[in-house]
Amino acid sequence: MFNNKSILITGGSGLFGRCFIETILRDYPGVKKIIIYSRDVQKQEEILALYPKKQFPQLRYFIGDVRDKDRLIRACGGVDIIVHAATIASIEAAEYNPEECVKTNIIGAENVIDAALKNNVHDVVALSSDKACAPSNLYGATQLVSDKLFVAANNLTGSNDIKFSVVRYGNVMGSKGSVIPLFIARKKLGGRTLPITDKRMTRFIISNQEVLSAVEYALENHMGGEIFIPKVSSYKVTDLATAIAPEMDQEEIGRRPGEKIDEKLISSADSQVTLDLGKFYAILPSMVYTGHRLLEDYKEHYNAELVPEGFHYSSNDNPVFETVDSLRDKIRMYIDASIKF
Repeated sequence: MFNNKSILITGGSGLFGRCFIETILRDYPGVKKIIIYSRDVQKQEEILALYPKKQFPQLRYFIGDVRDKDRLIRACGGVDIIVHAATIASIEAAEYNPEECVKTNIIGAENVIDAALKNNVHDVVALSSDKACAPSNLYGATQLVSDKLFVAANNLTGSNDIKFSVVRYGNVMGSKGSVIPLFIARKKLGGRTLPITDKRMTRFIISNQEVLSAVEYALENHMGGEIFIPKVSSYKVTDLATAIAPEMDQEEIGRRPGEKIDEKLISSADSQVTLDLGKFYAILPSMVYTGHRLLEDYKEHYNAELVPEGFHYSSNDNPVFETVDSLRDKIRMYIDASIKF
């Protein structure tokens, strides 16, 4: 679906962006253009070193911030698809720098929407987080607002053929600041203990490739306004610690401000507007102002039914849990093939 298309990815020099670039170049050799839009010059230069201009003329580089609407509008000229991956994703950084988090995660989302509308971009998918479901911290709250903005943007399209949707997911394996790289680093340093904020804690787990598959599914199928949630597995943080460093003690240090014991991707309040699509769930818009996107239209489009009333999707009662052995397999597959357990 990406052949002969021009794609812009915000935050394109990050972990997801690099996976996205690699996959699109491999699977869609006819892609017209991939625009990497980010503010990190060094990371863009690293990507350029991996993909020299002569061999990969379809890659373009824009230094820019999603806070800069004019720059975004210019970058989106002639673009068919936007994948919005730029965000401040640190819970602690957001609490200490709330204005900056709002500028990037909320104002940035508004700017992406405006740039897409002004350039008549055909498809827009924004990446989101489980922190956006029943948020208990500022980062999650800004992600929820961003989700709502992209869902509501479908009511601003007028006669233009533009669709906006969201892909929401849990912890990405190996992402910067996440627990797996932390535990591996502590193990390599030869420490005696692994810090665990709360031993009851559970989390969802997903690979970048699974995120990319969800984005592809959204772009191929969305009507506009859906929040897509891939069905993934969960793990206990204590099992993860055992998987990585069975020789190290697990020290409970107390939860950080705004940190939950379990995470949700779908709240029970959303069950009345959530479809079960098989490999995915889709939360539909709770308020629709255009007559061509009604509940029955979504159900017919996906040949799907609503989840039971009161349903929720939480990491602690997920039907699929990773074991110590399966966590080790995933770490070898997605993070470090040579790691010794």
